[in-house]
Amino acid sequence: MDDEAKSNDSSVATSERTAVRCAGLVKEFHAGETVVRALRGVDAEIYYGEMTLLVGPSGCGKTTLISIVAGLLNPTSGEVSVLGENIAELKGTRLVKFRQENIGFVFQQYNLLPALTVAENAAVPLIVAGVKRSKAVEQASVVLEKVGLGDKLDTLPTQLSGGQQQRVAIARALVHNPRLLVCDEPTAALDAASGRNVMELLREVSIDPDRVVIVVTHDNRVFDFGDRIIAMADGQVEQITRDAASVEHG
Repeated sequence: MDDEAKSNDSSVATSERTAVRCAGLVKEFHAGETVVRALRGVDAEIYYGEMTLLVGPSGCGKTTLISIVAGLLNPTSGEVSVLGENIAELKGTRLVKFRQENIGFVFQQYNLLPALTVAENAAVPLIVAGVKRSKAVEQASVVLEKVGLGDKLDTLPTQLSGGQQQRVAIARALVHNPRLLVCDEPTAALDAASGRNVMELLREVSIDPDRVVIVVTHDNRVFDFGDRIIAMADGQVEQITRDAASVEHG
């Protein structure tokens, strides 16, 4: 880790609430006799009320790390605390319930259902959780209004621009009011202007003192939106900083 960046952040971190803490995280994948170590002892803290960017070249471990934080993978060794829970110890229905109640996901591909309206797409997580359809659509409509799509509730996804479709995906991720929002390359399929609009929206979402937003990105055009940037290389944290200009573009 960059010592200067680490020391610059230490005085800030002590006064902030930790949402995610990783200590000595190792993740190995086995293919026959071959062992691939995707994470090599990752130490990092991520804080409530911030948008943290996870950056670095392809294959550096970003997606593996975020998958562990989101409870989609278990670490080989090390500790990970997410919203006060040791997520690696949650199993079966307890893990599913934790994810449903606390984590929202935004991906590079919008994954909207073409036969459903914008409001119905955003309501899907609530409907799956057992909320009555009419009530779910009503709640989704409130969130869509907040992301600037209040006039598109009855529109089909194919009638929207890429940036608008990503806003629907963000509304869908927020509809159950998660405390952790995980975004994997949310601007990768967008032009520069649409990408910055999406990042501005995510920045607004992250201001909530009881929420944390983590964005995995290769897009150095949006590095300046991060409150904090964690730069990775070869399965390790190379730098943690608030200074976007100091991060090498991988």
